[in-house]
Amino acid sequence: MRMMQRSIHGACCALLLLAITSVAFATAEIPQSPLVSTDWLAKNLDHPNLRIIEVSVNPGLYERGHIPGAVNFSWHRDLNDPVRRDIVGQEAFEALLSQAGVSPDTTVILYGDTNNWFAAWGAWVFDIYGVDNVKLLDGGRTKWEAENLPLSTKAPEYAPTDFKVAEVNSGLRARLPDVLAVVEGQSEAKLIDIRSADEYQGKIFAPPGVIELAVRAGHIPGAVNVPWGKAVNEDGTFKSPEDLKALYASVGVDGGKPIITYCRIGERSSHTWFALTKLLGYEVKNYDGSWTEYGNTVGLPIENPAGTVWAAK
Repeated sequence: MRMMQRSIHGACCALLLLAITSVAFATAEIPQSPLVSTDWLAKNLDHPNLRIIEVSVNPGLYERGHIPGAVNFSWHRDLNDPVRRDIVGQEAFEALLSQAGVSPDTTVILYGDTNNWFAAWGAWVFDIYGVDNVKLLDGGRTKWEAENLPLSTKAPEYAPTDFKVAEVNSGLRARLPDVLAVVEGQSEAKLIDIRSADEYQGKIFAPPGVIELAVRAGHIPGAVNVPWGKAVNEDGTFKSPEDLKALYASVGVDGGKPIITYCRIGERSSHTWFALTKLLGYEVKNYDGSWTEYGNTVGLPIENPAGTVWAAK
């Protein structure tokens, strides 16, 4: 009899613990903001409605340690077309999300290395393919590691889904004709070059340590220069919306007209696209062709204040 009572008591305790855990998950509301903090994520790693995805560019980084439960999307192989210069195709994107177990009810949290540049590219691609509930981990991998938060070397396995894109929003992507329309005065859109001041001025072709991909230096005529790093704090988190508004207003960008962001290959400009679109609500297109397309296209006007000439001795 006593044994039976103990069994019943143990079963009741187990059910109570399960109920408490279920309630805890149910009440752990996912932030409405397009950003989640490292603190919130660290406390909700096991949330059943989350899918954490790392988008880093440095090889082997995910394998050496990643946020527990995170799946790995390669920027080179998964979010870009492997043959032509283009974002990942719709069918490949659907297969990628299906394999990761993403459903329409899933909240996706993206993070990565290099200041979340490539994770922001991921957010832009997810937006193009109409994926709802996509957020960035504010501060990215750098902040997570700086706070000594847990890392895992175990690649998770999730039950696959059958994810389908409902609608493609190509309006988030600027093409060369869109940019030329601004240069030629046929469009009122504002161009923001988010590269470094030295790249913008034409002193250098690419960031230090990066192989040049354009044979001309300088910037697109009419573009204003707001380096991406001015939008973040020292720890890599985004500045407040008030500070961001003031930053871009200082160069004449207040959201009153459409905006086109660009950089060298479109990843840094994705970061600024995220800030302007998701945090300020401005109408923004990202020009992923960026300077490597514009600066290599024969016959287009260029502003090069520094006068640097390619391969000059």
